[in-house]
This record gives sequence, structure tokens and C-alpha cells, in this order.
Amino acid sequence: MTQIYFYSGTADKLHTACRLSTKAVQQGLKVMIYSLDAALLERLDKLLWTFSPASFIPHSHVDDQLASVTPIVLGQETEQTTHCDVLLNLDDQCPPFLDRFERLIEIAGTIPKDKQAARQRYRFYQGKGYKIHHYKLED
Repeated sequence: MTQIYFYSGTADKLHTACRLSTKAVQQGLKVMIYSLDAALLERLDKLLWTFSPASFIPHSHVDDQLASVTPIVLGQETEQTTHCDVLLNLDDQCPPFLDRFERLIEIAGTIPKDKQAARQRYRFYQGKGYKIHHYKLED
């Protein structure tokens, strides 16, 4: 069963997504960052280029021909996705395909709308019997 990790209390979800995905890659895991919001994924794409001043965070879009050899892929779907260990969800809804991944990372921001959506996702996972690990962030 997929392990779920909730990180709450961040003022900058994209920055936190960069940190968490980088940490997963350093552990030898392949990460898919998911959202139905193409503009959000585009902002994240740009941030991944500049996030770390000392190194580049290798990533591509899920439909890119290099996706199978890239440790981080960004996308709105998983039909084309090669095996990934971690799904980092940046969407307001629960991803319908989360059982394909060993881990699911959820990030809850400090904006009331974001908190509410995160609470709904948390209750959904809890109701389905997933074990949830929760970490409170202090940005």
C-alpha cells in the first residue's frame, strides 16, 4: 500500500516541492510531480533550474523523450510515465492513480483555500485506510 507523507505549514509550496523532490532523488528515488495546472508546472520547471545555486536539479516533462532517464518528471498524466517511486501531488484533488507509487507526498500551504483542500485529501486517504505520516514545516 502506498505510504503517504503530508507536509503542512509551508508558505511556499513550490520551494518545498523542490526541496522534497531533491531529497528523494538523493535517496535514489525517481519522482513524478503531478498537477492538472499547467501554469503551476511551468513555474516549477523554471524554479527547478534555479533552486540550487550550486547544482542543477535534473528534470523533464512526462512526455519528453528523456523522461525515462530523468530522476524528476513533471506532468498532468501518468499514461506515458515510466516507473517512478514517488508521486508529489501539487493538485487540489487526490490523484486517481496514487496506488502505482510507493510513496505519495502532499504539501499543504498556509493559504486558507489550500489548507481546506489538503484537509479534504487527508480525510480521503485516512478513510481509505492509508497510513499517513505528518510533518509540520516551519518556513
